[in-house]
Amino acid sequence: MRFAILVVILVLFSGFSTLVTLDHGYSGFITLALREPWAMQMLLDLVIAFSLFISWMRRDAATRGLPFWRYAIGTVFLGSIGALAYLVHREWRQGNTA
Repeated sequence: MRFAILVVILVLFSGFSTLVTLDHGYSGFITLALREPWAMQMLLDLVIAFSLFISWMRRDAATRGLPFWRYAIGTVFLGSIGALAYLVHREWRQGNTA
């Protein structure tokens, strides 16, 4: 069940992110973050959270024999999409497809 939920979230969020990126550009959030303090706070919060996720993912991937770098780079450039892709791969590899 967890696998299916992760896949649905990954697909829906990737679609939404694609639409926003096409409409506002890849770095459109930077303009907003420079203009609005709350947007900057959210950007910094995400950087911290993704740094923590990548640190955890490195250890988890080594333990499970999963690839690390492709998902780390994906997380740096795509944010939650890279992190969700790793979690989907992790669940798929465990065989939790029910």
